[in-house]
Amino acid sequence: MAGLNMHKAPAIVVLGPGSLATAQRIQQCYPQASIHGLHGRVAGADQLYSQFGEHLRGLYQQATPIIALCAAGIVIRSLACVLGEKGDEPPVLAVAEDGSAVVPLLGGLSGVNVMARELGAALDVAAAITTSGELRFGTCLLNPPQGYALADLEQGKRFVSDLLAGAAVRIEGDAPWLQQAQLPASQAAQRTIHVGPRARPAHRDELLIHPRSVVVGTAGGDLASIRQALQQAGIAEAALACVLADEQAMADSVLHEAAQALAVPLRFAAKPTDVADMLATALPTAQLIEQTGVAIAVAAQPVQVHSIGQRRGRLAVVGLGPGAAELMVPAVKAELARADDVLGYETYVRMAGPFRDDQVLHCTDNREEMQRARHAFELAAQGRRVVVVSSGDPGVFAMAAAVLEALDASSDPAWHRVDLEMLPGVSASLATAAQAGAPLGHDFCVMSLSDNLKPWSIIEKRLALAAQADLVLAFYNPISRSRPHQLGVALDVVRQYREGSTPVVLGRDIGRPGQTLKVVSLAQLRPDMVDMRTMVLIGSSTTRTIERVDGSQWVYTPRWYPEPR
Repeated sequence: MAGLNMHKAPAIVVLGPGSLATAQRIQQCYPQASIHGLHGRVAGADQLYSQFGEHLRGLYQQATPIIALCAAGIVIRSLACVLGEKGDEPPVLAVAEDGSAVVPLLGGLSGVNVMARELGAALDVAAAITTSGELRFGTCLLNPPQGYALADLEQGKRFVSDLLAGAAVRIEGDAPWLQQAQLPASQAAQRTIHVGPRARPAHRDELLIHPRSVVVGTAGGDLASIRQALQQAGIAEAALACVLADEQAMADSVLHEAAQALAVPLRFAAKPTDVADMLATALPTAQLIEQTGVAIAVAAQPVQVHSIGQRRGRLAVVGLGPGAAELMVPAVKAELARADDVLGYETYVRMAGPFRDDQVLHCTDNREEMQRARHAFELAAQGRRVVVVSSGDPGVFAMAAAVLEALDASSDPAWHRVDLEMLPGVSASLATAAQAGAPLGHDFCVMSLSDNLKPWSIIEKRLALAAQADLVLAFYNPISRSRPHQLGVALDVVRQYREGSTPVVLGRDIGRPGQTLKVVSLAQLRPDMVDMRTMVLIGSSTTRTIERVDGSQWVYTPRWYPEPR
């Protein structure tokens, strides 16, 4: 995606199976993009949606670039009610189902025409670009390529209008991409495109473009101190490429807030002696301006940010849900799309795909949780974006606790500086309950019947207390080949406190192909009805069933509870 300032991966939206092949060709052009298919009509999509218009509006409002494989009119009518300011819109394109036409619709200031040309090249068609400035000059002056920033959009619009009306222009400063444009150039022109990092007063006859060639080094300054330093040095804020700080300040929230407000990356240097030395090491040929607690490096060309220090590593522990793509929460999908490394039990890692070619998968055995957690921190401490996957929710008998346990046992400061976050998923008990109705509609208890990490005597004690308290019971890991007898023992404990007519829900592989759901009574329940992939929900004294029209049953536990006698 050369030249395109794209902060989010595009969404390739398809309505039917006939356009899936074209969508996959487009995905080769944008490997981070995901294919969004209409539920029930498109098999093989990365994400599914139910309502086209509603889904398109949601993507637009999230500033997600949209490539819709359908008629342009459908896209226009879907988005008409949410169109806002021109400068705020993401790129939106309509592409013919067979790839024979590419039409940029919205996002002229966010790179839609760049995308249109890239898609046209990938699909071997001419993009239908209608923007006057780009057709005349071969470039969009209002949307400079990556590494450059326009100082004033409104002034830019007036300036381009003057050029379209026949005014000549001269270029001051170094901008190779402008030299390649078909501009009406003249050294005697009154109108000037000035390219440079210095702050300059606005002028009617000047278009000011800032190369992102400036790096601010700080020992941990806030937004006000960084802005004051730039102002005193006469440097335009838009020329700032990144902020560089000591790695000891990696978790400094004030510093992160400052970088976010400035809309630039935050990078970190290892073991600098002082701020000036830190910048001199990162940019040895740049002009150095030293101030109290802050230093500014001004390079001759736009700065390659990825070559300066390292970013703060991120470790996200995510829940994939029960297995169905539509039950994975959007925040988890976004995290997976950004990841450099994905770690987990191989079955769950494969479930989290598809992946880009540049993403590294680390698949391990399901019994290697602590080793996996430590490996994840080692990768994140190097500045990588790491995701550890669990099925269901990562905090329910899964990897979130293992990751925190590894952190708790570590004295490595680099691990503690990692940006760590847990992202929830739909747990198996909740997915099974939703299929059955509302068996968890009142107080309930969640237990694992595995005694790998806790004594069986504790499990029996907790079972008895939970059953005696008349809580609905949700059993994870109910049975396995290594402990085939334990579920029978557990049921014997529960039956001391529950009637034989108590409803029991058995959900096997809920959310995955071949899922099954059964409702039996506690008296009918036998251990051979259950395996390791079955979620067992045992009702309380108030849990009830309702016959469905298809002969199956709804199960629910009322929200009320009878007063004690």
